[in-house]
Amino acid sequence: MDIVTNSIAVLLMTVSVSPTSSVAFDEVDLVEVNHFFDEQGKRVFDQIIFYDWSPVPARYQVRAWRLIKSPSQMPARDWRRGDYVTTWRDGDLQREVRAKSYRESWTQHDPELLEREHLPKEKRRELYKPLVLKLPPRRPAPPAQAAPNAPNSAVTQN
Repeated sequence: MDIVTNSIAVLLMTVSVSPTSSVAFDEVDLVEVNHFFDEQGKRVFDQIIFYDWSPVPARYQVRAWRLIKSPSQMPARDWRRGDYVTTWRDGDLQREVRAKSYRESWTQHDPELLEREHLPKEKRRELYKPLVLKLPPRRPAPPAQAAPNAPNSAVTQN
C-alpha cells in the first residue's frame, strides 16, 4: 500500500512541477480583435474577445476576453491547421487559444460589455483553468539523534 501512495505522490509532484511551465490549450469558434475608441476618436484600448457559437440563440456568445498588452498576443493564421492561434502569458500560465474564425473591429462601444445583456458574465464558460497543486513548504529534517540503546563507540566493552 505504501508503494501505491508514494507512486501517486510522485506522480502528482511531477505533473505540477511548476506552474510557469504549464500551457493551457483552448479552442473557440471565433476570436475578435476589438479596437475601442472614445467619442473624440482616440483609441482607448485593444482587446481580444473569444466566442463560442450557441445554436439556441443562434449567435456567438462571449466566452472570455483579455486586454491586448503586446503585439505578440495578436492572433496569427496557422495555414497548416487552417485556424487562428494566439498565445500569451496569463499570470503564471502560458496560454494558447485556437479559433476557427477571426474578425477585427473598430468600435465606439465595448462588444464584451454589450454581450453581458445576453449572457451574464457569471454564466460564461471561461477559458480552461488548470488545477495547480500547491504543496506546503518542506520543513527541515530534525537533526539526527543517537538511538537510546545504541552502544557508544567511545566506550569499550569487556
